[in-house]
Amino acid sequence: MLKPSGNERPGFPRPKRDEILYQKTLSQGFQEFPKRKENYEKYLKANRGEFSHHLPIIMDIENVSRCNFRCTMCEVSTWDKGKRAEDMNLEDFKKILNEQYGLIEIKLQGLGEPTMGASYFEMIKFARERHLWVRSTTNASLLHYNNIAEKFVSSDICELQISVDGASKQTYEKIRKGGKFELMQKNIKHLHSVWKNVGEPRTRMWTVLQKANFDEVYQFTEFSRELGFKRLTLALDLNDFGQESWKTKNSENDIHLKFSQEMAADILNRARLQGLDLSFWYLEEKFNTQSPKNLCPWPFDRLMISSDLRIVPCCMISNPNVASLGDGKQLLKEWNGETYRNFRKQHLTGKIPNFCKSCYKEN
Repeated sequence: MLKPSGNERPGFPRPKRDEILYQKTLSQGFQEFPKRKENYEKYLKANRGEFSHHLPIIMDIENVSRCNFRCTMCEVSTWDKGKRAEDMNLEDFKKILNEQYGLIEIKLQGLGEPTMGASYFEMIKFARERHLWVRSTTNASLLHYNNIAEKFVSSDICELQISVDGASKQTYEKIRKGGKFELMQKNIKHLHSVWKNVGEPRTRMWTVLQKANFDEVYQFTEFSRELGFKRLTLALDLNDFGQESWKTKNSENDIHLKFSQEMAADILNRARLQGLDLSFWYLEEKFNTQSPKNLCPWPFDRLMISSDLRIVPCCMISNPNVASLGDGKQLLKEWNGETYRNFRKQHLTGKIPNFCKSCYKEN
């Protein structure tokens, strides 16, 4: 089991993975790759320090840093033609997974729409053949194109998070600029119909609550069931991508202080009546520097690789132009190199980098 972060909020259940599939994947990976099991055991016993005696166990891999949407709360909306860098190629992806023998799971997505990548499904297949837990996200805009819905079903992906930030056409298209409400609904329903032919859909609707859709907060449970979802996660925070400009912009639209315990209980009750697994994602109880166990786990256990093969501190930042920890082509060397050791030291000594401060409690 992964080490708990300690950031639980009573009455706000966290999203849970398919534990049966997860444990099966973990067991198969340990059996076929003994060095993975050895690394994982080192991770479980490790004390957080400047030097890591184990390799990362989780990695976010950005296959593309471009998108066909210009969502109002996302940094991609400010990029020229919605693109930051070239796509990651399949050979580099395979090299990363082959070298990083300690991985047990990956998230295949960063800042962008991953289905736009030419090698996306080959990447999923390769990772699953290595018995890695694979999850990804999509805006569902391309599921009707080139049999993408069918490819998701046959890919054996472990969890697919589908972003739906509006329960009405007006709200959805206001937030997800470039998206088409009717097409999104049609594509998701088609995906679920195809998936049900072979088994239970491994999907989760992911909704980022914000000022523009807060009036629809009680509609999302019913709407998710209409689309065929059995799991819904409501995200209560807007990201600042480690940048003051986005902190200012998104703080104006943040609603987490308005979302009360009573609202959560009401929505949870609605979800239960509809047979829906409802959970919440939030940073309300932030990390702190009182002890190593209360620190963010990313510097010690996990990292992100951008599409142009640079190491990014975490998925909350995602953009290596904001913060980079080294060359993604030299992961084995960089993981305990001077830059990474100093990054860990900053967390251990309470000198949190500015781009990390939004995830920590203020002193």
